[in-house]
Amino acid sequence: MGTSDEEIDRLLGKLTPRARALLLDGATTWRTRAEPALGLRELVMSDGPAGVRGEAWDERITSVLLPSASALAATWDEDLVESLGGLLAAEARRKGVDVLLAPTLNLHRSPLGGRHFECFSEDPELTGRVGAALVRGVQAHGVAATAKHYVANDSETDRLTVDVRVDERALREVYLAPFEAAVDAGVRLVMAGYNAVDGTTMTANALLSDPLKGEWGFDGVVVSDWGAVRSTEDTARSGLDLAMPGPDSPWGEALARAVADGTVPEDTVDDKVRRLLRLAAWLGALGEGEPTASGAARAGTEAPPAPRPAVAPRERALARRAVAAGSVLLSNRGVLPLDPGRLRTVAVIGAHAARTRTQGGGSAGVFPPHEVSVLDGVRAALRGRARVVHVPGPRPDGPAPPLGHDACTDPRSGLPGVLLRMLDADGRELYAERRRGGRLLEPRLVPGAHTVEVSARLRPRTAGRWTLGLAGFGRMSLALDGRPLLAGDFPPPTDDPAVVHVNPPAQYAGADLAVGQDALLVARRELAPGTGRATVVSAAPPAPDAAASPAEAARAAAGADAAIVVVGTTEHGECEGYDRTTLSLGATQNALVRAVAAANPRTVAVVNSGGPVELPWRDAVGAVLLAWFPGQEGGDGLADVLFGRAEPGGRLPTTWPAALADAPVTRTLPADGRLPYDEGLHVGHRGWLRHARVPAYWFGHGLGYTTWAHEELTVPPRAGAGEDVTVRVRVRNTGARSGREVVQVYLARPGSAVERPVRWFAGYAAVRARPGESVTATVRVPARALRHWCVRERAWRTETGRWRVLAGRSAGEVPLVADLEVVGPGSG
Repeated sequence: MGTSDEEIDRLLGKLTPRARALLLDGATTWRTRAEPALGLRELVMSDGPAGVRGEAWDERITSVLLPSASALAATWDEDLVESLGGLLAAEARRKGVDVLLAPTLNLHRSPLGGRHFECFSEDPELTGRVGAALVRGVQAHGVAATAKHYVANDSETDRLTVDVRVDERALREVYLAPFEAAVDAGVRLVMAGYNAVDGTTMTANALLSDPLKGEWGFDGVVVSDWGAVRSTEDTARSGLDLAMPGPDSPWGEALARAVADGTVPEDTVDDKVRRLLRLAAWLGALGEGEPTASGAARAGTEAPPAPRPAVAPRERALARRAVAAGSVLLSNRGVLPLDPGRLRTVAVIGAHAARTRTQGGGSAGVFPPHEVSVLDGVRAALRGRARVVHVPGPRPDGPAPPLGHDACTDPRSGLPGVLLRMLDADGRELYAERRRGGRLLEPRLVPGAHTVEVSARLRPRTAGRWTLGLAGFGRMSLALDGRPLLAGDFPPPTDDPAVVHVNPPAQYAGADLAVGQDALLVARRELAPGTGRATVVSAAPPAPDAAASPAEAARAAAGADAAIVVVGTTEHGECEGYDRTTLSLGATQNALVRAVAAANPRTVAVVNSGGPVELPWRDAVGAVLLAWFPGQEGGDGLADVLFGRAEPGGRLPTTWPAALADAPVTRTLPADGRLPYDEGLHVGHRGWLRHARVPAYWFGHGLGYTTWAHEELTVPPRAGAGEDVTVRVRVRNTGARSGREVVQVYLARPGSAVERPVRWFAGYAAVRARPGESVTATVRVPARALRHWCVRERAWRTETGRWRVLAGRSAGEVPLVADLEVVGPGSG
């Protein structure tokens, strides 16, 4: 890791200008190029915000799945996040991955953002602190982290082409701030997004050079998002260093020619190569003689995956602890925690209870070794103590799920799963294997492959009209027992890689199935350029009667000592590639909660989503617990909270509206290709305060299992401009149980000469106390929280004079107020 700049320059001198240029795009989808002359091996990259997938979409290659990024931010616990970063790094090293494409530092600008689960927070300070912790945790173990997606890539609609128009001050103070924090933490890569900012696509944008490489001194690699480089010369002349994926990017030979004819300067390319070699040296991938393959299977060989070692108990324990630490108790009317010793029967209700959504949809998805549902967790916690009754309730709105191995068998072997075959143009079999389920995003390519065929013998447990589907692009067909159900040519409407390769839309047909009568389902899709390989076969039984389901659930709840009803979003609603159009969970799920709550006052509603949803029944239930997408250990971690073994540690990283119409920022749809950030600085709680609106739950809100009094705020009488400020907040545990409180500090600047939010988040500290005990939280307010970007001078400035410091437990509950006098030269 200690190769000097002089040594890197010496190595650079061994390469011709053409060889240097060719190093700057990928060798494969997930690998950089090797260079034997330098002893440079390929670097392996992987998606990874919640788990390290590696190079292949294959359900047999499993990955530890952590809670979603929004859940990690909800912990307000940087030490825990750093430990989870170490877990991801260990997973990366096991898989031979050098570069983890995480963390995602874009903001929850609008509650409609489709990728909120992968982002931390609405607030730049909290996002920066949590993101920096993850960076430190990953990189402490020799794996490089990647801050993405630089910058203002905060929604999914038209994300490949959208031109975000944001004023310079908001860009600096809000959207660039988390990336600056990541650079300060030593992040090794920064990913340029698909979008444009102020008319220029990010892969060619001057923001890559300044402030990133200039003002901030970032000496790492700027990598493109996958497929974001669409031209050669303008992107090569910018601060972009590496075009991914390869080998057919617009760089490669085209860049080599541009260097040869002088349209791209040699020294510009040399700087990029130096950065790549510096990264390789840090990773131990440079100067090793002949390059060797890393531990991961070489892309393109498509060898059968090696079995993954069992997840270590300490990894499972850490992931389980993270679930409880990030779960947010939104409301509690004395129902939680449930006392297992006083329970005879517990009703667990809802489709999400048995099939808890553990992760968001899109390119960051992984295949966990197991998934503990809420129902699993409750059953395990009450085994031998109380009876658990499950009522599935109505099926959530959304597409039919992919075929699972428990619902079908491979027609050739008779074993659970499906039969995957690759056929040539004449229909002859070239390759065949059994796979566990119907979601096959990367069927194995073999020479001469023309058609992907997936067949399964369905074993229906419910009679009636089933919904059968096939997702993919190109010419496709679906047949049941030899009878055609659908056939057609379905061209991709977009070149968005998340849609083409990960989440293609499905075509559906109906068929009548009977219990005890197996049926052979055969799906085929032809492979054609630009359509990817993704082939997803799905099946859904007849939907339960929408009117009867709530009544059945209510009967079960009425006969139980407590009811746990689990509701949430589907991949159709929260997924990369799409923004949401509503925050509603749908009429059927809302009716289910109301029916259960009316039948049993000891009803706990568990919300299984990655971002805000409307909770119109929140005042009717005994408690509301936000589970987020909790990862593979979700059910056990939530059971720890439900039955009092752990306190719900989470605080909201994002303000939750009672209704979408109340939210101050909702626009994600560009007009004429442009998306204006007209709200400027007023994002998240700042916007709510500006418009004097009251949300359902403020940024920072979250209850524990005790109560707290905020007693005293101590602020120094004065501070110098450009200095950090330390404030102290005394709090007292007024409840009957030990607990943890997150003490939050906000700033305001009455009479400011520049536009300001009403108040804004500036820092926090967590404290623990026993019943009746008082403790003092020491909160460092960084100097950056007091500065503003002066557009006229293009510099940071700090106003002198009287500032207001506020402390409390959320952006809407700040009972302690004190004044601070800022003195000095006025520059930060």
